[in-house]
Amino acid sequence: MTQFDFIFMLTRNDRTVADAAVHAETALRAGIRHIGFKDIGLPFDALAGLGRQIREGGASTYLEVVSLDRDSEIRSVKAAIELGVDYLLGGTHAQDVLPLLEGTAIRYYPFPGRVVGHPSILEGSEAEIVQSAVALASHPGVAGLDLLAYRSIGNVPSLMEAVCRAVPKPVIVAGSVDRPDQIEIIRRSGAAGFTVGTSALDGRFPAESTALDCQLRAISACRKGQLESVGAGARSQ
Repeated sequence: MTQFDFIFMLTRNDRTVADAAVHAETALRAGIRHIGFKDIGLPFDALAGLGRQIREGGASTYLEVVSLDRDSEIRSVKAAIELGVDYLLGGTHAQDVLPLLEGTAIRYYPFPGRVVGHPSILEGSEAEIVQSAVALASHPGVAGLDLLAYRSIGNVPSLMEAVCRAVPKPVIVAGSVDRPDQIEIIRRSGAAGFTVGTSALDGRFPAESTALDCQLRAISACRKGQLESVGAGARSQ
């Protein structure tokens, strides 16, 4: 990852979409170089083909685990290893996952805090989430953290800044990012990147149109801090 990356997730409501391969091709043509999917929504063979497509297109692959029970999460991690993804995001059972990832090149970014439900919600106070983040980041096998900041009920900017200050490893902000101002807040927090899935596929960002390629260009402009150009494009519609 570079200093501040946009990770496009081929997902809607925490599931990989049926037409993920079509959207992946659009993203690759748009120059997106960080593309991910969830471990549910498509059969394994389709996920394997999706991973190959993304890698052959020159992008890094991300699999985000949404399983909340230990056994399901372990199955998801084993699938990630078999798929050979570059990054494994999410999950809540780090002590069980870390031994499985030993000897692989997968970079592991688990969820800090108490994650419940589906779609996932982040529970707990800021202090509790920061404490969890520090504990997770202390493991050598943890490359970074996947923070569900906008799925929490507290002060989101304060939470992101506190977690980024507290840990020496990169933090990705995931879940419910659907506005340019959110991306700017994430940037200012010190996070290393952010994920967008449903809101891009559903055309929620201000852009020249709701078409996915326009949405991805608008989000990429936000990543670069070009908020004025995004607003101008939306106003020209």
